[in-house]
Amino acid sequence: MTTVYVRERGAVIRKQGERLRVMSGDRELLHIPLADLTQLVLMGNVQLTTPSAIVLLRHDVDVVFMSYNGAYYGRLNPNTSKYADLRHKQLRLCDDAARSLALARRIVIGKVTNQRVVLMRRSDDLPEMTSAVQGMMAMYKAAEGARDLDQLRGYEGKAAAYHFAGLRLLVPAEWGFETRQYYPPPDPFNALLSFVYTLLRKDVEANLQLTGLDAYLGFFHTLGYDRPALALDLMEEFRAAVGDLVVLNLVRGGAGGITLSDFRRTSQEDTPIRMSDSAAEKLVAAYEQRLEERAQIPGANEQTSYRRIIELQARLARIVRGEAQDYQPLLLR
Repeated sequence: MTTVYVRERGAVIRKQGERLRVMSGDRELLHIPLADLTQLVLMGNVQLTTPSAIVLLRHDVDVVFMSYNGAYYGRLNPNTSKYADLRHKQLRLCDDAARSLALARRIVIGKVTNQRVVLMRRSDDLPEMTSAVQGMMAMYKAAEGARDLDQLRGYEGKAAAYHFAGLRLLVPAEWGFETRQYYPPPDPFNALLSFVYTLLRKDVEANLQLTGLDAYLGFFHTLGYDRPALALDLMEEFRAAVGDLVVLNLVRGGAGGITLSDFRRTSQEDTPIRMSDSAAEKLVAAYEQRLEERAQIPGANEQTSYRRIIELQARLARIVRGEAQDYQPLLLR
């Protein structure tokens, strides 16, 4: 997948033959061959001309609209009605309590496993970390025996609370991170987490779109208006493995790090924290770099990039069609 981000304020994307030109006034900022493009992410005040939109639809390029600070607005979608039969099967699977529970349990086990591994890799023998790690293991075992989805969601929620309590120990104290809050994020660390999770969501949704599954018909997350339940399901095993690690490395002084000077507080209730353009660019770059790193393919004895694993996991359509029975989540080692 070739992903291009456009963040230049006031930029206009125009079609020229079989390529796109990103223009700022009369100046060309970038030219993008359509043959190499699979996803175009427009962040902030970026304009897309009608001819450009049409050619992007014709080439099945995923076009995502986001704010400068990582809020998700929506995407340009081609006609997906050709997947009616698959989506009918997906809806029937959602209504099958036993099969949905089995699938949701694997999703939760993958998420909790990866959260524990992230904490254990970076604990630096912190004695305070023991409670979080042990609590997560208890929730892991409880999830394996969950009798229904509500009980499973309860165990997942408790595991997440342990995870973020442990994560707080790894975040420099001056960042003021206490726990996960996201409507809206009240501090810089939470703002970074929300941003990187939005990047992850756009990629999971893009791959679900390619397989023909409905991103709003999930098996673990509850169904609701404007809630992409299936995308949220498949994100779970990648939140810690990709998102949390990217943000931790940036705030703990990793290459291309982000500092508190990259943020300012506002008087706006819906956006109390704003990050600098530089911080957003660093986060996007670190996220894309993480996707190119390699991990073991679920259920196989070989490795590939996280980007490819997201694509493979989105092929949940095989389970929906009955071609496979057991979902194998990504498990960090």
